[in-house]
Amino acid sequence: MSGFAAGTRGGFAAEDLTALRGERLLFRGLAFDLGAGEALALVGPNGSGKTTLLRLLSGLARPLAGRVTWAGADIQKEPEAHRARLRWVGHLPGFKAALTPAESLAFEARLLGAAPDAVAGALAHFSLEPLARLPLRVLSAGQKRRVALARLALAPAALWLLDEPVTSLDAASEARLWSLAEGHLAAGGRLVVATHAAVPLSGLRRLDLGAHAPAAEASA
Repeated sequence: MSGFAAGTRGGFAAEDLTALRGERLLFRGLAFDLGAGEALALVGPNGSGKTTLLRLLSGLARPLAGRVTWAGADIQKEPEAHRARLRWVGHLPGFKAALTPAESLAFEARLLGAAPDAVAGALAHFSLEPLARLPLRVLSAGQKRRVALARLALAPAALWLLDEPVTSLDAASEARLWSLAEGHLAAGGRLVVATHAAVPLSGLRRLDLGAHAPAAEASA
């Protein structure tokens, strides 16, 4: 996996973010600065805003106040550049149920301009070869999750945003994910993961969204 642009602090930052879900204030005054090779775990109770924050960090949603920046530039002003640098794995597989894992990953690989052997390597990393020619609709939840995560192995990206990535995974698949993540970080990538589970990554930082909830919400 190739490296990314050098830099420590001042790379990917949230600045004084405030966010709503509907009419409810989720958090205010939230900030972090993530340098090259760093990982951040978003923790907190259900409803504290972990998925909402990931959407803000991806550029899919806008904060009520504050901003998200990459190298000092507001990501909302450069949406295409930001989309090109990130990989998102959310709750849903994001593939058509009629396609096979091989077809789905091949389509993704073409979009990314990945190397010719990228699909085979991604399938192998998550032990998906026996399932490669089966339609996604017949796969289990854990198998679909492995296909979604296999996107991460197709081509390097500067930023990974992962929402509860180990849901439905067995221990062996979890280990494969975190091994891939360690390689991503070693190459200078950045990672933000929303999770209730342990994340065995070296140097992991934690951001507790519960600590940024409004006082009335925090005491409820």
